[in-house]
Amino acid sequence: MFKGHPKGLIAAALANMGERFGFYTMMAILVLFLQAKFGLDGTNTGIIYSIFYALIYILSLVGGVVADKTRNYKGTIQVGLIVMALGYVIIAIPTPTPVTNKALFLTFTLFALLVIAFGNGLFKGNLQALVGQMYDNLGDDSKRDAGFSLFYMFINIGAIFAPFTAVGVRNWWLKSHSLNYNAELPAFCHSQLDGTITAESLKSFQEMANKASVNIDSVTDLTAFASEYLNVFTMGFHYAFAVAIIAMAISFVVYLINKKHFPNPKGTNKVIEGEMSSDEVKMGLKEVKQRMYALFAVFGVVIFFWFSFHQNGLTLTYFARDYTLLKIGSMDISAEIFQSMNPFFVVFLTPIIIGIFGWLKNKGKEISTPKKIAIGMGIAASGYLLMSLASMALPLYETINPKTGGTPLLDAQKITPFLLVGTYFVLTVAELFISPLGLSFVSKVAPPQYQGIMQGAWLGATAVGNQLLFIGAILYETVPLSFTWGIFVVVCTISMVTMFFMVKWLERVAT
Repeated sequence: MFKGHPKGLIAAALANMGERFGFYTMMAILVLFLQAKFGLDGTNTGIIYSIFYALIYILSLVGGVVADKTRNYKGTIQVGLIVMALGYVIIAIPTPTPVTNKALFLTFTLFALLVIAFGNGLFKGNLQALVGQMYDNLGDDSKRDAGFSLFYMFINIGAIFAPFTAVGVRNWWLKSHSLNYNAELPAFCHSQLDGTITAESLKSFQEMANKASVNIDSVTDLTAFASEYLNVFTMGFHYAFAVAIIAMAISFVVYLINKKHFPNPKGTNKVIEGEMSSDEVKMGLKEVKQRMYALFAVFGVVIFFWFSFHQNGLTLTYFARDYTLLKIGSMDISAEIFQSMNPFFVVFLTPIIIGIFGWLKNKGKEISTPKKIAIGMGIAASGYLLMSLASMALPLYETINPKTGGTPLLDAQKITPFLLVGTYFVLTVAELFISPLGLSFVSKVAPPQYQGIMQGAWLGATAVGNQLLFIGAILYETVPLSFTWGIFVVVCTISMVTMFFMVKWLERVAT
């Protein structure tokens, strides 16, 4: 599988794999943590989530500038790992729930997320630029797309196990306090403590509290139960965040061991012909401009993919909690577990998709990278079309939300979990047509002196898409679900058409 690829590819992937394990341990539980810890509604949680996710990527542009200016890519990556670990330490510090001062503790949490985002910005884009340089040094560009796909696959191995780890730690802590997991209980607990719970919801709360209490047949003090359940529930999340610190330490050690074997991306600030250093590729100003125009055109299109795709940690997680039957056969599952579907399918599907692309190439029918991205946008649209059709008969969220006097759905009224499994499968296929190949496209087209900043700009485009995520959260709580998913169908379809319109131009620039 790795034959003909640079030797440093595996080491870079392993270093990133540990970092991704820690990151997705946090991301699997972040929105549910914010709602359970602070009693936030879906819209405000979505705003925090979208800003954080946007910062993760926009700060990669800052990280690219730092590395390009200092010419110290490997040192910038190393500092990024340390800063991220510090952020996980801050958010993992156990604090009691219900919080005595919501503004103070929420600010404390937001500061931790900012530190994590800044560290990720120093790390993420520059490691990708480093991988691109490996293929520049290899002198065989035919391996580049496959190499980035393999890199993408291996870093997702860590992400597969992250949700299970987060859920395992949280559930272990609940069990140690004689409590059972119920994804819907935190909302009822906050309604009870806030005094907003209705008589009908109170009956459902009583039944859930009885089932969640291992050693008690009937809970007599629901207010005391609400406080205890929220405290234990969220404390388990704090300990789950601590797992990310261990993952970061492992990633740091792997990186240090292999650091001397990694190249430094080439380039200087000179682009004038006749003033080239030995590390530069001769490139005129006109060609530089054409390449930059092409890159920013692609960045503009993929904004809408990330706006749609990263709903997996937001509205699709809400859907898992609120509308999905959390059972497979006789086995209970957690809403967070669906977060493992995407990385699992990345690992499972990557060799298949690489094989298909290789087969097409051998048959003389190779698909260009821009065309693959366009196809990926169409595939993403089909995934949300599936969600839209399946959600047409489901009730509005406000009718099942305890805070608005609604009553949660009975198990018999909920959707099979295989709907989300199928949706994640389709969205992952789309991702494999877009994300790793987009990274490959950037590394190939970016002028040598702008490699770091262009990898950062790719992530900056992702940041813009992530900043729009909160729109999904607002729609989820206010309009029919089929309309919510339909918005993503529309934007992905428009992006696909736009990308196909630009394909020939992009192919010429990338040649």
